[in-house]
Amino acid sequence: MTLSELTALLDAELARARDQIAKVETVADLDEAERAFLGKRSAVATVNQTIKELAPEERPMVGQAVSSYKAAVTELIEARRAVLGDGAAEAVDRLDLTLPGRGLGRGHLHLITQVQQELEEVFLGLGYKVAEGPEVETDFYNFEALNMPQAHPARSMWDTLYVKLGRPEEVVLRTHTSPVQIRVMESRQPPVYTVMPGRCYRRDTLDARHSPVFHQIEGLVVDEGITFGDLAGTIDAFTRAYFGPGHTSRLRPSYFPFTEPSAEFEVTCFVCDGAGCSVCSKTGWLELGGCGMVDPNVFRAVGYDSETYTGFAFGFGLERMAMVRYGVEHIKSFFENDIRFLKQF
Repeated sequence: MTLSELTALLDAELARARDQIAKVETVADLDEAERAFLGKRSAVATVNQTIKELAPEERPMVGQAVSSYKAAVTELIEARRAVLGDGAAEAVDRLDLTLPGRGLGRGHLHLITQVQQELEEVFLGLGYKVAEGPEVETDFYNFEALNMPQAHPARSMWDTLYVKLGRPEEVVLRTHTSPVQIRVMESRQPPVYTVMPGRCYRRDTLDARHSPVFHQIEGLVVDEGITFGDLAGTIDAFTRAYFGPGHTSRLRPSYFPFTEPSAEFEVTCFVCDGAGCSVCSKTGWLELGGCGMVDPNVFRAVGYDSETYTGFAFGFGLERMAMVRYGVEHIKSFFENDIRFLKQF
């Protein structure tokens, strides 16, 4: 195309733009007109591609014509957009906007996570550190290093879920967070003051107080001169810090393969304040978890000198803590994701 043909094409296209843009009634149609007169398939785009075919002295004149065309069309579009915008604003003014909107509510941490973080803060205040470990463990860490060798009768206390990795019954979903205690002791020398929170798995039948998936927090102390009195004092300090000064704890003799002596620890019943009711079976106490002095065989498994160091360990379920503190009747409430339950905490 020659110079004159190109300028004539732009003049004709500008005239057509003035006519059509003036007749546009909606913003959407105006956007379509803008694409038609200034887009990649418009006449001005064709002219731009043809400029390189002209003689060098003619190219500046066509470039000026293209710029003038674009400026004129843009002015027409903006002017029409302003008119349509005023009309849209008037239409909005006539709308009934008196009803409130439905905004998305702000979420928060799950109750079990809240309990875990609060307990971590309690023990951090007592000078402990927080440690974590894998949820898929080997038989060594989950049982053998905790004084439960193969065929030991104590293994029947845990309904274990095995994973098809390695040799048969070699890899398990951890049944407690005690394997983290072994890993912590393998990684450092005493003194050790650590708590280990995390998720655990057992082949339990779901009922009001048991679930195949649950959460625990365990504590481990190893140092010179640690006694059972230190354990009892720590349990009582934790009870008062978490449940309040009106509650106390007590220890009852029990058995665990990795502690000797061992005990169950209980706290004052929240329902009757120790007077005795159906919730606490008329005893005035609620069981929370187990504890005891670390068995020397556990120290030998990690290379600690049991003649120099002593220690204690304790553990309890986070779901049990939440159920006792907030009066939750069934453990499944923590896993059903019912917003009506979760929003209460």
